[in-house]
Amino acid sequence: MFRFALNDLKQWLIDKSRKPLVMRGARQVGKTWLVRELARCSGLDLIEINFELDPNKKALFEENDPKKVLIALEVSQGKQINPDNTLLFLDEIQAFPLILAKLRWFKELMPALAVIVAGSLLEFVLDDHDFSMPVGRISYFHLEPLSFDEFLYTKNPYLLNFLNEYHWEEIPQSIHEQALSYLQEYTLVGGLPAVLKSWIEQESLIAVQQIHHDILSTYRDDFVRYKGRYDIQIFDEVFNYVPKNVGNKLVYSHINEHVQIASIKQIFKLISKARVIHKISASAANGIPLAAELNDKYIKAISLDVGLMNSILGIHLHHFKSFAEIGLINKGAIAEQLVGQLLRTLEPYYIEPALYYWQRNQAGSHAEIDYLLQHHATIIPIEVKAGLKGAMQSLHLFMQLKKLSTAIRFDLNRPSQMQVDTKTSRGDRVQYQLLCLPIYMVGQLRRLLGVYFSD
Repeated sequence: MFRFALNDLKQWLIDKSRKPLVMRGARQVGKTWLVRELARCSGLDLIEINFELDPNKKALFEENDPKKVLIALEVSQGKQINPDNTLLFLDEIQAFPLILAKLRWFKELMPALAVIVAGSLLEFVLDDHDFSMPVGRISYFHLEPLSFDEFLYTKNPYLLNFLNEYHWEEIPQSIHEQALSYLQEYTLVGGLPAVLKSWIEQESLIAVQQIHHDILSTYRDDFVRYKGRYDIQIFDEVFNYVPKNVGNKLVYSHINEHVQIASIKQIFKLISKARVIHKISASAANGIPLAAELNDKYIKAISLDVGLMNSILGIHLHHFKSFAEIGLINKGAIAEQLVGQLLRTLEPYYIEPALYYWQRNQAGSHAEIDYLLQHHATIIPIEVKAGLKGAMQSLHLFMQLKKLSTAIRFDLNRPSQMQVDTKTSRGDRVQYQLLCLPIYMVGQLRRLLGVYFSD
């Protein structure tokens, strides 16, 4: 397998103003593998310390002076360490959060040493630390599960090259059907590295299902760490509620009517911080940035990964003949999960991914847009259809209200552009350009929008 993020890490490595890197992402998205691969392909000596596996190693970092830390590391490793040719990787730092405050000294006093830190529950530390963070002296790197494009890189790089060079011309039906077939495979397996590795090597659905359940058990074991503060059963209920309700407004009282809503909200927040579920915030979409006008009363959510979602739902996707059949599960929830998951991979590594949608709740005029994307200074609404066609009354209303000119629809059709000239359900005339793309092209969205607006 190959991660596109590796290219970003290589650029970080050669940056003259490089800062220690804090890698953020859920457990099992491949942070540790990525750092090891960076050291291997860059010819660097890797010093890896896992503070959960070996908590005694905390003592090596008692000093703030990196030179003294390096001496302690040399004694511990039993070898000389050359900062110019070494990558220091500190893993599972949630077991030693104070190391974050010490990163400033590596930046200021030993910039030649490349330092990366990571932790599966790092979000909790960053949200609730009682020490001074080295603001301006560290960089962040956000890692998601493998995208569909990364999946294609391994399965069929020629198809990926074709998609990378596509510029709104007609796609041959044979290539379209082949891409849909790979999309069905990706939807079955998901984007977690351990699962994809097993699938590529064995193509065993039983093995995939077992790894999915093992990963889910690992996440649930993490919840136990909060035993005493919160009811662990509620963690599990929130965790299972999300994949069953993708596409729907999150209603806390529906998770457990016998528990105070404030407690459920806090647990949802914690699981979101662990990045095993992702919040979709409702934006008024009156302008950019989308986060400027949020309505906290309306929240949706998706799972970390479509493969895990399938396992929680107990869906055996190999029983379905096509992606069209899969997409209709839970009224199209899997298609919406898939698009949301892939939209999170579009941002540069240094930007924390965020998802937004639009909802209107007025008497006799309910409307909803699945996702909103900010493209330069423009808001682009995104509709997701699990099949080949579907009604677009909400999109018509949104485009008329917001006076926008371009919208995106992801479905199972070949790419196309169409000029919409119609009336909303209220009788108002609306005109806009609709760009239709197959779901397997989510990863191409930014580039294709650039091509479209430059023509």
